[in-house]
Amino acid sequence: MQNFHISAQAIEDIDIVAKVATPQSGGYVIFDGRVRDHNENRDVTHLEYQAYEALAVKEGERIIKEAGERYNIHKVFCIHRTGDLKIGESAVRLIVSAKHRGTAFEACEFIIDELKTRVPIWKNEHYTDGSSGWVECHECSKHAHHEEH
Repeated sequence: MQNFHISAQAIEDIDIVAKVATPQSGGYVIFDGRVRDHNENRDVTHLEYQAYEALAVKEGERIIKEAGERYNIHKVFCIHRTGDLKIGESAVRLIVSAKHRGTAFEACEFIIDELKTRVPIWKNEHYTDGSSGWVECHECSKHAHHEEH
């Protein structure tokens, strides 16, 4: 079963809880990343996401598998948008189910941090002055979960 998806369509209306519900799960943690109207002291009008879909899905699945090996979680569902997104639209939605909330929170944080640093999805911000630029996430590397050797 595929757990990581890319979509060119709006993702707000997907019933993501139903995707991961199990009778054993008491903790469900949802991350809903939305387009905001500013970044690094610039006013943003909208975003455009592009992905190398086949590789993005493969790497997203790998990250979810790693989360399953690190944390005692039940199920994960994650979907990331591509295309043009307006302010307030969901760019990525992630849900993790586990027996308890603590495990679900930790796994959710691990997955979203790894997605932002490893999955080939690119963000082009468009600003109120008419310019645009591809964004490098400076905060992402601070949250990366490096392998311990």
